[in-house]
Amino acid sequence: MNIVIPKETFPGETRAAATPASVTRLCKLGASLFVEAGLGQAAGFPDAAYEKAGAKVISDKATLFKDAHVVFRVRKPSDQELSLLNKGTIHISFLDPFNEKDLLAKLAAQGVSAMSVEMVPRTTRCQKMDAITSQANLAGYVSVILGASYLKKIFPMMSTAAGTLLPAKVFIIGAGVAGLQAIATARRLGAKVEAIDTRPVAAEQIQSLGAKAVVIDIGETGQTAQGYAKELTPDQVKMQQEGMKKICASSDLVITTAQLFGKKAPITITAEMVAAMQYGSVIVDLAVESGGNVVGSKLGEVVDVNGVSIVGFPSLAGRVPQNASQVYAMNLVGMVEDLWSKDKNGIFLNPEDDVVKSCLITHEGAIWNEKFKTQAV
Repeated sequence: MNIVIPKETFPGETRAAATPASVTRLCKLGASLFVEAGLGQAAGFPDAAYEKAGAKVISDKATLFKDAHVVFRVRKPSDQELSLLNKGTIHISFLDPFNEKDLLAKLAAQGVSAMSVEMVPRTTRCQKMDAITSQANLAGYVSVILGASYLKKIFPMMSTAAGTLLPAKVFIIGAGVAGLQAIATARRLGAKVEAIDTRPVAAEQIQSLGAKAVVIDIGETGQTAQGYAKELTPDQVKMQQEGMKKICASSDLVITTAQLFGKKAPITITAEMVAAMQYGSVIVDLAVESGGNVVGSKLGEVVDVNGVSIVGFPSLAGRVPQNASQVYAMNLVGMVEDLWSKDKNGIFLNPEDDVVKSCLITHEGAIWNEKFKTQAV
């Protein structure tokens, strides 16, 4: 089985879908690896390292895709690459299937078996394949480092001959994977941390990391079967915003991580809340790519609102591309190893397999996944 890994074409994307270590692992499995020249350059992996690991480095895209059986990517394919994919090719990447109807139709029309890593089930078996978690973990870390770089004060308390410097106050909204890593990072840097999450089960996790769990009574809340926070009603959102306003006003750094799977991110910080914050404070909007949690945040920009900096940079995991590529590549290795058939010497897409049922979006010229069949070509 030939596994092909092209360079990312999305503007500013620094991650790679394979590392030398993942190439070695896949070669031992029995696959032949082909990578595009310059694949890992932005992440710190030279072509020579891929060659040493067992991959063949190819510069021409048409040649690269000619005999591909499986294609790994981080993001969706460009139209040019899509036209080069052979019928029956298995394509594995982030696809954003809830919002990319046209892309799904094109993949189906091309006869590609497209697997979306966002759809990996949250089960014990699939932990090694969970790319959302691996990337969110790094994004949570980067959000704190990024916030600290824009803040006009230090995080830890310091006692000096000229007086005591008080610790920064950090407020983290959302205690999923990214939020918990943000809490842990801010605590390690010495900040005083408070955090909130709509799921009651999150309070214990927040406290276990040394932060204060903020509790606002907004009625019944909970989480989905996949572990994501359930969407709040408009009244609950308003109650939560009112309760968080005072905390934001006294915080130096606010990090928002609230996202709803397959939907636009909810607004957690209103214009009124931003206006109440102190001059020089910073907000990092981790959900800016899915619509944003903060009124006034702009994708790819730092917006100044009366002295409050709202940071809206996308793909925070991509700011540590070596580690982000490392864990993402191993997520893909985990999926391949799990679906590998020794008899067929390659990936076997068993329609009864739970991973295939969840992740396979297009197959045999049509939209195959039940959730997206209304988009069939």
